[in-house]
Amino acid sequence: MIRAWMATAFLGFAAASCSRAPAPPRAETVSVVIDKVVFQQVETHAKVGYTIEWVNKDLFTHTSTSRDPQWDLTIEPGQSAKAVMTHAGTFDYFCRLHPNMTGRVIIGK
Repeated sequence: MIRAWMATAFLGFAAASCSRAPAPPRAETVSVVIDKVVFQQVETHAKVGYTIEWVNKDLFTHTSTSRDPQWDLTIEPGQSAKAVMTHAGTFDYFCRLHPNMTGRVIIGK
């Protein structure tokens, strides 16, 4: 009788374990440092759903502005700003206050 109970309990546990859906992939945050009036990572790679965080280590305010209307962030000195990447593609961006500052985000699936 105990054996039958243990077998039933084990089968119930195994069925519950197998029926679980796999955990969705964990979205990550990828950082781009701004220092000495330059985006330190000229090209950044991420996946759809990831967050890109621009970290301003400069003494000046900067922006991260995509050339198409994906994002336009203002980043104060010592602060950061984030954008979630919602679809795949290659996105060029620049600083509106310092147009010579440019970068590229490549988002894969």
